[in-house]
Amino acid sequence: MNTQESIFRSADMSLIQIYVAAEIVRDVIAAFGSMSNVQFRDLNKNISSFQRNYVNEIRRFDNTQRQLRYLYKIINDQHLAINLNYQLIDSNINLNNNNESENNNENEIQNESIIGNIYDPIDFDPTTQNKIQYSPPLKSSKIDQLIELISHYELKINDLSTNLRNLSQKKYNLIENRHVLLISNNFFSRQSQLNQNNNIDNRFSIDSSHHDNSPLLVEEQSIHLDFPTNHIPNNDSNIIENAIINSNPLPAIDFIIGTIERDKIDKVQTILWRTLRGNLFFNHIPIDDPIVDESTNENILKDVFIIYTHGKNLINITKKVLISLNAKVFNINNNYQNDFNDNNYQNDLNTLNSKLDDLNQVLDQTQQTLNLELSLISDKIYYWSILIKMEKSIFITMNKFDFDNSRHTLIAEGWVPTYDIQLLKNALRDITDRASLSNMDPINTSQTVAVVNVLKTNRTPPTFHKTNKFTQVFQNLCDSYGIATYREVNPGLPTIATFPFIFALMFGDLGHGFILMLVGLYLIINELKFSKIKKDDMFDMIYSGRYLIFLMGVFSMFTGLVYNDIFSIPMTLFKSGWEWPKDFNPGDSIEATQNPNHPVYFLGIDSAWHGTDNALLFLNSYKMKLSILIGFIHMLYSLCFSCVNYKFFNSKIDLIGNFIPSILFMSSIFGYLCITIVYKWCVDWYKINKPPPSLLNMLINMFLSPGTIDEELYPGQAFVQVFLLLVALICVPWLLLYKPMALRSKHNAAVNSGYTSLHEAELEDFSNRIQDNISVSNSQFVIVDYEDNSDGEVDVDYRINTEITTGLSEESQQKNFDFGDIMIHQVIHTIEFCLNCVSHTASYLRLWALSLAHSQLSTVLWGMTISSAFSVSKTSFGTVIFAFFMFAMWFVLSVCVLVIMEGTSAMLHALRLHWIESMSKFFQGEGYAYEPFSFKQVIEDGDDDI
Repeated sequence: MNTQESIFRSADMSLIQIYVAAEIVRDVIAAFGSMSNVQFRDLNKNISSFQRNYVNEIRRFDNTQRQLRYLYKIINDQHLAINLNYQLIDSNINLNNNNESENNNENEIQNESIIGNIYDPIDFDPTTQNKIQYSPPLKSSKIDQLIELISHYELKINDLSTNLRNLSQKKYNLIENRHVLLISNNFFSRQSQLNQNNNIDNRFSIDSSHHDNSPLLVEEQSIHLDFPTNHIPNNDSNIIENAIINSNPLPAIDFIIGTIERDKIDKVQTILWRTLRGNLFFNHIPIDDPIVDESTNENILKDVFIIYTHGKNLINITKKVLISLNAKVFNINNNYQNDFNDNNYQNDLNTLNSKLDDLNQVLDQTQQTLNLELSLISDKIYYWSILIKMEKSIFITMNKFDFDNSRHTLIAEGWVPTYDIQLLKNALRDITDRASLSNMDPINTSQTVAVVNVLKTNRTPPTFHKTNKFTQVFQNLCDSYGIATYREVNPGLPTIATFPFIFALMFGDLGHGFILMLVGLYLIINELKFSKIKKDDMFDMIYSGRYLIFLMGVFSMFTGLVYNDIFSIPMTLFKSGWEWPKDFNPGDSIEATQNPNHPVYFLGIDSAWHGTDNALLFLNSYKMKLSILIGFIHMLYSLCFSCVNYKFFNSKIDLIGNFIPSILFMSSIFGYLCITIVYKWCVDWYKINKPPPSLLNMLINMFLSPGTIDEELYPGQAFVQVFLLLVALICVPWLLLYKPMALRSKHNAAVNSGYTSLHEAELEDFSNRIQDNISVSNSQFVIVDYEDNSDGEVDVDYRINTEITTGLSEESQQKNFDFGDIMIHQVIHTIEFCLNCVSHTASYLRLWALSLAHSQLSTVLWGMTISSAFSVSKTSFGTVIFAFFMFAMWFVLSVCVLVIMEGTSAMLHALRLHWIESMSKFFQGEGYAYEPFSFKQVIEDGDDDI
């Protein structure tokens, strides 16, 4: 089978077994990762992940990825751009250690570069059988060097970041200290002025009966201050207050100055008041400038607090409460309150400013050094992360292999498309050639041997449908419902045409379809630009379906032409087939007559139907019958796919017992209904002066009163309907009994002939059919081996290896023929099919319902916006503004409601019609997806990890 045939049904798959020397296993896996055509089987399922051979290497790469994530975080925190333009061809990794001065005791990174083609895609022309151009992966020493470099950078950036963070904290602390010093200066200078003037006339009294802040011991006193305070005195607070105001040096009285978040002021006041039992004097002054929070680097508002109390015990309690609320306490010269001196204050302020200047210089130098290092890293970190992902994926894949200690060889099994075996053969040949040339001992070639066997097996291969960027979205629609069974017809291929067409029948509008087409066309034109940017889940889903959106828009434009509908307005593209009378009075009921010169409108619905009293009745009848026709055709060709499957798998029993009675049953009832619909459309009932018969009554009477015709549709109708009814009735027992009886007869014949069971015979036949699908040239793989010639050189000998056959699985061996199970299954299938013929046909009426709803909603929206805007009798500036806003409202609602919401609804209904009504006629969906080892997939899946 070639690659083109794998589109209609899944590709032929071969199970291969590979014996590869441990010395070249990395090169082999790297080649397979570049080709993306081998799905490896896990041969160590019974071994836990931490007991496998290469768990230490994987942990090492995990640690390196952790270091890369840390570097990514620092780069993003510093708002530096990361170079995402990487190439896997001729890519250089500089392991240079520039702009650094290391101590002599530290290990230095060697100034080397990893240069070369790494993990390049393999180019192979199967028509000319050219030798592939493959470049091996990086050497292990280079990977070790890269890991060492990343660790070195992580250590250095961590030190720089820590120093920068510590310096920033010191800077913010000094800034807060300066604010505290400035505010305390104002506070103590005012206190000193009060002491000099002995002026405390501006008094205010605080009510000591306040229940929230009242002290435990209350006196009939009030403390008088001329600066704002938030305190309530008790029997000791008046002593503290007088000592503060009069500057009486009391050794037991001390104060605490610091900063705290503004929204915590009330909380700390309440806690301290109750903790110290009112033995404190609390004052707070807001800081005008916001302060940078050290932990979050966000600007927050803070206040400076000054707390007076007495006794070391109370001071310690106060500090503990403040620290618990993330307050900062600063050390201020205690002499300020006793002997305030501007010179002392100015000296302290100058010292703080000098420290800040020095700190800012060091901070700037550290920031510049950090940015310089990060700029060097940001240019290559994405490329490094790709290399680490690839190397990690190689060792994860190696953990799936079985290890032969005696031969120092790894044994792998995997599924490969049969048409890619030649490509696989050339890749391994190139790897072994390179390994033999680089081997230091050309006499001993056992370290560079790769042996491949094609296995005969009864295991079910994975399902692989070859797709491209156009067909991928349609294949994903079908795979979302279920993966096709191996080698059955691929439902994704006809979906390319049927899905947008079914959608368009419900969404048919030329204008709305044009908008949808423009969206898809824009995404297609700019797909190269969008493919390079990181997309969220919603946009990625829309971008992936760009070709589907484009086709849905194109098909909707076609059905819009058929429905003659553009934004609910008809188009007069051709001459109408109807004529309206010219002489009539307003309000009279008039009827149109057919134009003898133009009896039929060229394409679609005649525009004369729009706005008539019976337009809705006519369109309902037309779209309802059209839905039945489309539904029957859709289900009929889907049922024919089951015939294709039965013929491919040589299942004559299913062909005779399932397909033939199914298609006869369906055609005798609903096929007959579709024929009568078309016949009724073709007859001019007005011309023959006969009322058109009701097809619904005809179908009901066909079952309830066979042979009775109330309104004859055509001559001989009674006989035809009785005959078709008998055919449908015969098909029911045929569908029910033939397959179980045929299988039982075949089983009995097999037992009498010496076979143990029919099931085992079928398994053997199935295995033979799989191998028959593999061409003779590819059924046995060429083994790469080496022999020595008389000249001492290495000759390559390509021998045909004996095929290895795997045994039957335990489940297959234990499964026996059971007539009861088969009979029950067939009964269920028969009942389900007969009922589904009715329900699925009725389900296609959603095409009519959604089309009608879309058309009516579009008409209502047009009438309430555009039509009302232009129905104003007098034109003025206000009517122009009104029309402008009505148009904007109409356009926004059309896009949001009619295009997006209605389009999504129509798409979901079209999806259901494909999954249930169509695919149920032939689709088994019991396969599993082909997921080959691919570096491209590893990179795409790992983009969110770092």
